[in-house]
Amino acid sequence: MAAALDEDQEPELDEDLGWQPVWKRPRKHKSKAAKKLEPHTQRRRLQDAGKRRLAAGESRRPRPRQNRIGNAAARRDARALSRVRHSTAWLW
Repeated sequence: MAAALDEDQEPELDEDLGWQPVWKRPRKHKSKAAKKLEPHTQRRRLQDAGKRRLAAGESRRPRPRQNRIGNAAARRDARALSRVRHSTAWLW
């Protein structure tokens, strides 16, 4: 009976625990410096997340179509050239 009770109890801290999931590991106490630094790191993390969110939203905005970009005259020239290139008429 006593052996069964001993199995369920927490192991001693000086024993080697081996691998354990995070939620079963003993907690480490933070130093005062680490506690003071925590709000700064959290703020930085939140700012970075905000920047990522903004960039993701901007990248999804509809972009102008390719044919609207550039010079209209250049597009007409390109269209005429492609007509000549694809035509079956021979130029002598």
